[in-house]
Amino acid sequence: MKDFCHDEKPAIFQTAAVSDCVPTQGAYPAGSVYTLTLTTDKRAVPAAGQFFMLRAKKSQLLLARPISVFNVEIIPTKGQVKIEFLILLKGQGTKELCSLKPGDQVELLGPCGNSFPRPESGANICLVGGGVGIAPVAGFASSLPDNSYDFFASFKSASYGLQNIRARELVITTDDGSQGIHGMISAALTVSYLKEKKYTAVYACGPTPMLRYIQGICREANVQCYLSLEQKMACGMGVCLGCTIQTLDGYKRCCKDGPVFAGQKIIFEEPARLEWREKLKEVDLSVNVGGLRLSNPVIASSGTFGFGTEYESVFNIDMIGGISSKGLTIEPRQGNTGIRVWETPSGLMNSIGLQNPGIPHFIKEELPQMKKLGTAVIANLSGSTAESYCEGARLLENSDVDAIELNISCPNVATGGAAFGMACQSAGDITKKIRAIVTKPLIVKLTPQASDIVGVAMACKKAGADAISLCNSFQGVAIDIERGVPVFDKIKAGFGGPAVRPIALRLVWEVVEAMNKLPEEERIPVIGIGGIATWRDAVEFIMAGAAAVQVGTATFANPFAMKEIVEGLEAFMKRKGYKTIADFCGMAQR
Repeated sequence: MKDFCHDEKPAIFQTAAVSDCVPTQGAYPAGSVYTLTLTTDKRAVPAAGQFFMLRAKKSQLLLARPISVFNVEIIPTKGQVKIEFLILLKGQGTKELCSLKPGDQVELLGPCGNSFPRPESGANICLVGGGVGIAPVAGFASSLPDNSYDFFASFKSASYGLQNIRARELVITTDDGSQGIHGMISAALTVSYLKEKKYTAVYACGPTPMLRYIQGICREANVQCYLSLEQKMACGMGVCLGCTIQTLDGYKRCCKDGPVFAGQKIIFEEPARLEWREKLKEVDLSVNVGGLRLSNPVIASSGTFGFGTEYESVFNIDMIGGISSKGLTIEPRQGNTGIRVWETPSGLMNSIGLQNPGIPHFIKEELPQMKKLGTAVIANLSGSTAESYCEGARLLENSDVDAIELNISCPNVATGGAAFGMACQSAGDITKKIRAIVTKPLIVKLTPQASDIVGVAMACKKAGADAISLCNSFQGVAIDIERGVPVFDKIKAGFGGPAVRPIALRLVWEVVEAMNKLPEEERIPVIGIGGIATWRDAVEFIMAGAAAVQVGTATFANPFAMKEIVEGLEAFMKRKGYKTIADFCGMAQR
């Protein structure tokens, strides 16, 4: 179709109806790319190369996703326009868009960004698309006269998005040789080919390595190139400055100054020098955390997995590295009165108040069953006074638990808990008392409410902790607007879930960063906690330096969350060639 406009139009915000959303024909594997067609009014007609910010009306996500336009069809009789997008199924945002049904509503902001500069009459041009980057280049091609350009399309396997191409010459390359030339774009498009064909300009969109290659050969052949780039975006309007790229003219906004840039202006980061090694069929996920050996670094967080036996019918518990038990006190507790859980956007508030059957009951009734699950058992120890902590520690030291997690961070009790973890002195004192009692691995769980969490962590280390786990839930307040009163009887409650993840990651980063300044023999490991829901989240924490991770709220939303995290970690390590967790633990801080 040739219904793209030639001039860039200003962005407008509107709601569009889904006409169709189907797997893209020819994409491999099947279902990896979808064609989404939206119907809206003619004000939204884009120029070739522009994009829209798309967000499903029923989306649970905060931000829209930038998606390039593939094809445009104007319906004059209705004053409407149909816009097609090719969407690579990649993350939660694209998954929502690819799951839309006819009639669903989509919020769209656009058209955004600039467009491909139109070639002068008689120009000899070459267009290059790689993977889903085929969309804007194919859209640009459909706005040009037939047989006025050559087109190169590069894919991992098979091909798609080429139905509107009317090129003098169409060349397809595939990594697996399933279509066209066997190899990447470099197998077909070279410096000598550019010179031989005497191209005056090259237009391209695709993965960054491909664009870096195109820039290089065009520079060597002295051919102008225009590259359409992709960056993570928040606004799409040039306001947030979150999508800047480095150019010879300084930092430029990909959404507003681009996405199309003159190739010679772009400064690509140098590709990392990878130590290539053979991808192993098997990887070792085991970790040693302060003397506690785990089969993998995924631990069920205290208070979110019971004693493990509750989920035994859901999946094989021996798939995870360990279980941190419910918070345990020397005496049985009934917990807090009133409402105990309250859902918030991207999180969950709770005011349980350490309800538990007491340590003697745990040791006699629950622990034997936990030991049969085939994973490490960590007893989460809490108390109201130093004496009650010590009494509980003596009982647990003489039990079959594999480690003790000293909870000086619970936000939902009036005495004890976080009161011990707020200051370096009190945290160090209670850790020292427990260390004098137990020989088992001792993990100290910290509160994010501490004003100097690095100082608290160092005080616990100095007092004998074998590891630090952080952080426990954050404190929050919720108001029942119908009754005009606080939701929770104790007013403040613990808050966890995906919303706290970046803050928790920052706290882990800071404590690991401080540990790394010590001589290696004086460092102790850190277990990361806070909003971890996917294997990607776990990798973030591990790359920040966490030796292991704990998963809490995510289990309530997805009982398979920890199982999927372990499987995802294994697949990630195989793909990247990592043999052990240590290969990438802390790499972001190196």
